[in-house]
Amino acid sequence: MRHFIADKATQLLQWLQRIEWFGPLVVRVVFGYFWLETGIAKVHNLDGFTQRFVGWGIPFPAFSAGLSAWTELLGGLLIMLGLCTRLVCIPMLINMAVAVVLVVSANLTGLDDYVEADEIVYSLIFFWLLISGPGRASLDTLLARALGIRTTSETAPSARMAIPVID
Repeated sequence: MRHFIADKATQLLQWLQRIEWFGPLVVRVVFGYFWLETGIAKVHNLDGFTQRFVGWGIPFPAFSAGLSAWTELLGGLLIMLGLCTRLVCIPMLINMAVAVVLVVSANLTGLDDYVEADEIVYSLIFFWLLISGPGRASLDTLLARALGIRTTSETAPSARMAIPVID
């Protein structure tokens, strides 16, 4: 019975390894679309968004609101496409840091509040994309191949952590 379970688990893990590219693609497309959509809404109502920045006491509210809105719109689009993904995560992380420090933290009283804040979760996803990249199903990967840039996943497939099977 143990060998049967091990064989089935191995088959499942091998199948999941073959579709490993699908996870980052789904996360990137859905997460990117979320930011594209919020950015479009903010750009279309930039005056109202600027007034929120005034209320929050953010310096240079008109400039800051426009920069934030366009960062979300363009950042979301680029993340969806998987184009310049790692690069675009940097301004998105800065956007989230400003939101946490200047807006969200006023309503947070403890560690539980911080880890439950949406902006912290968003920051973690941006951080993951920054470190891990967009995945194989992305324009970044196609561009890297066209330019002859070797990625770590292409140069060292055996370097991935293997899950040991105990007999």
